[in-house]
Amino acid sequence: MEQQDEQVGGLSHHGSSQDLGSPPISSFEPGESSQQEDGTVMRRSESYLPVPGEDKNLDGDFNGKTRNDESMPMKTLYASDGSLLHLPLGPYFSDGQRRVDYVLTYGIQKPSAIRRQSSKLSDNGYFHRLWRSLSSRSSRAPLQLKEDPEVAATEQQANYHEDDKRFKREEFEQNLQEMGLELEKDEGGKIAGIGFLKIHAPWAVLCREAEIMKLKMPTKQVYEVKQGSNLVEKIRLFIHKVTDPLHPKVGPKRPEDVKSLSLPFSKEKQHLFDLSDRDKFFDSKTRSSIVYEVLKRIRWTRPNYSLGITSLLANGVYTSAYPLHDGDIDGVTAEPNDRKLLFEEWASYSVFYKYQPIGLIRKYFGEKVGLYFAWLGVYTQMLIPAAIVGVIVFLYGCATVDDNIPSMEICDPRNNITMCPLCDSVCSYWKLETACGTARASHLFDNPATVFFSIFMALWAVLFMEHWKRRQMRLNYVWDLTDYGMEEEDHNRAEYELRVAEKTMRQDQGAAKDEKVKLTCTDRMPAYLTTVVMMSFMIFITFVIAFGVILYRISIKTALHLSTYPAARSNIRATVKTTAAIINVIVIIILDEIYASIARWLTTLEVPKTDKSFEERLIFKTFILKFVNAFTPIVYLAFFRGRLVGRPGKYLYVVGSYRMEECAHAGCLMELCIQLCITMLGKQLIQNNLFEIGIPKLKKLLRKRKSELTSKQEEELHKTLKRYEKDHVLGPFVGINPEYMEMIIQFGMVTLFVASFPLAPLFALLNNIIEIRLDAKKFVLELRRPIASKVKDIGIWYNLLRGLSKVAVIVNAFVIAFTSDFVPRLVYQYTYSPDGTMHGFVNHTLSYFNVSDFQNGTEPNPPNFNVKVCRYKDYREPPWSNTSYELSKEFWAILAVRLAFVIVFQNVVMLMSDFVDWLIPDIPKDISFQIHKEKLLMLDHFMKEEGRRRDNHNHDGYTSPSSARLLLHFH
Repeated sequence: MEQQDEQVGGLSHHGSSQDLGSPPISSFEPGESSQQEDGTVMRRSESYLPVPGEDKNLDGDFNGKTRNDESMPMKTLYASDGSLLHLPLGPYFSDGQRRVDYVLTYGIQKPSAIRRQSSKLSDNGYFHRLWRSLSSRSSRAPLQLKEDPEVAATEQQANYHEDDKRFKREEFEQNLQEMGLELEKDEGGKIAGIGFLKIHAPWAVLCREAEIMKLKMPTKQVYEVKQGSNLVEKIRLFIHKVTDPLHPKVGPKRPEDVKSLSLPFSKEKQHLFDLSDRDKFFDSKTRSSIVYEVLKRIRWTRPNYSLGITSLLANGVYTSAYPLHDGDIDGVTAEPNDRKLLFEEWASYSVFYKYQPIGLIRKYFGEKVGLYFAWLGVYTQMLIPAAIVGVIVFLYGCATVDDNIPSMEICDPRNNITMCPLCDSVCSYWKLETACGTARASHLFDNPATVFFSIFMALWAVLFMEHWKRRQMRLNYVWDLTDYGMEEEDHNRAEYELRVAEKTMRQDQGAAKDEKVKLTCTDRMPAYLTTVVMMSFMIFITFVIAFGVILYRISIKTALHLSTYPAARSNIRATVKTTAAIINVIVIIILDEIYASIARWLTTLEVPKTDKSFEERLIFKTFILKFVNAFTPIVYLAFFRGRLVGRPGKYLYVVGSYRMEECAHAGCLMELCIQLCITMLGKQLIQNNLFEIGIPKLKKLLRKRKSELTSKQEEELHKTLKRYEKDHVLGPFVGINPEYMEMIIQFGMVTLFVASFPLAPLFALLNNIIEIRLDAKKFVLELRRPIASKVKDIGIWYNLLRGLSKVAVIVNAFVIAFTSDFVPRLVYQYTYSPDGTMHGFVNHTLSYFNVSDFQNGTEPNPPNFNVKVCRYKDYREPPWSNTSYELSKEFWAILAVRLAFVIVFQNVVMLMSDFVDWLIPDIPKDISFQIHKEKLLMLDHFMKEEGRRRDNHNHDGYTSPSSARLLLHFH
């Protein structure tokens, strides 16, 4: 063990037979394959001749030395009787002491000779002996297998690529060792074909990198945090005390009125920090972040280009890179760890009613993931009052439906109003009283309370944004992010480096060597043109599909009218609405998956320079495509259906003989409500929840079916896997942008058309309660641990939310004014009603049509000779007028009021929103005070420390360089 401890930055290699002295694991006898299986290392200082060939020992060391002098001491791997010791299953090196901070995996491939022979010979010993006897029977004409030259060339090329990758790995790993990292390889694990490179950062490396990264760490000194004394803070503290049982039990609580002073780590100021337990000073999240920063800086350099870890991963030199989870979550022997605590107090459906342990989430996954779940928690909390008010509005509609005069008039059979046919030829005249059910249902969502709810939701969106800004600022203070900036260098992406390398090689020799090569707008112009064309084409496809659903509704309505089944004829409207909405949902879900892949492909074509640029471009494209995809059918129902219809005798036709759809007499609001309801339920239940639960379960089931082991054998095998092998089986972490995108689209559903569907906040609330625990289970159980990414806000998502909340005001103004009957009812009651009530409103909205004016072929067949005049919903002159069928003066009066309502509603709500925004400060007063106080205390603390140091050294005016930097930082 002493020999191992002295090896700082060294490479330990175990798991392969040649290093451990155990017999080689092969189907061949040792004497035949010893040359191929001799583990060796290629050095950077030696020449590298990647000439593939069967007679070459490509895995051999060019200086003939084996790697046994670098392997771990035998006593750490073997017991006194020569048996292999039980290696630790936790996140540690084989010595059980050094923690694995990061893991790189790579493919292991046999040399070409072994690979070709093993593919042609059985593992049975009889065939081995037969092959050897036949091969040695005649020295003049040995028996040889005939090989296809193309197959041999392909195998040699594959062997060349593997050797090239191995050489890059060896050189990259030597650079890691020179940076002080300690490495250990495991190529004999239970996952076939995968080698693991375990990386450990010693204390010296952690201190050095923490100082370079300016990581703020808590000091020994603590100070008192005074709570705010204003009314808002008192209310917040009261609510916090009342809801204390709902807070998760995640370990010992620190007093909320005490906080440690934090400052950027400095090796010269180590005495300021509590280093009594060095193993716990840097937690696992911080250690893996430090190692990842080192990996990003280390380069595999060549004269024309250099490759970092992202490029090596993209080229397949390494297959994956990930930090380890803290430990297991199940089993009696599972030690207490943060992952297990998160599973018990966060990722369990039994604690759905509790708050999330945001501090522990941030500690384990980092600030970026912590902020997402904090935002999701605030959003879900704010949905509670919105859902309550929405339910009240809905119940108000239920309570007043029997008192609604327009729906009573529609349902009254005494009126005996005959309506014009809904389609040509096959549709007959119909009685208005048959639309009674639709009219009563429409009142549930189209009533005076809807206007109030629209104003409420506009103010709710502003309050939500302000609440989140304050919550975010509070988290920044608690997590020591108030001084964090984005000045850190954003490393180039692998694809960008490769493109720059290709451009460098194509450049003329006469080009200036000191000129830095980069991709210009000209280089990216083909990609930009492709993006514009493809985005336009995808949006066009969305419109075409929406138009196809419109044609489906028109044709299925005609088909149902022709049906001989009484049940089909009696429920035509409900059937058409529901089936069309379901088709729209299915199309939206399918196109969402396609558009996400296309957006990523287009962003990759543009070759963004940094990960941040890539992420922003990808978010923009994905949001545009998914937003258009989700809201195109809804926008059509809200603003276009029933507007471009024409009138009886002069209808508008599309694609030949397809007559454009009309709204029901009660308006299109009911159909809009059905579409929103089915879209929200479909997307949330199918796309968000079922896909996230079902697809991983399906993949797991397929893996089990392919596996030859029983469930019990697999469980026993899983228990014997080491920590890095268990994590390798988990799914890769692909970021939290898909999670944000789901919630942003949902936020649009909740705010944009809330005037037509007051129950949208309730549906969103129920979904989010499940979504939080579903995402938590996915992060804790099914995904590899992400790299802790430090951010201080949610970035571009906040701008999208703010934009949607502004657009929602305008959209709801138009929905109330043009889609609902709120404005026509208002105009009738105060202008045209003889008694100031709604009596006669239905008759006022219906125009007359003389059935003799039908175009040839469009009248009902067979004709009804008893009907001379039919009614249709529109404001037009009667046929006996001098300007028959022209738009009436009532139409223009109502249109003017509608436009005036939009302008007034929009400006009043915007003014109220801006006033609320101005009234609520972005930074809570107590947080602003504590930040200022913390800076003064730190400055005073450093001045005292420097005073003591000057007294101890008896040097007047002495100031250490690190202290000078810190003082400058606080000033």
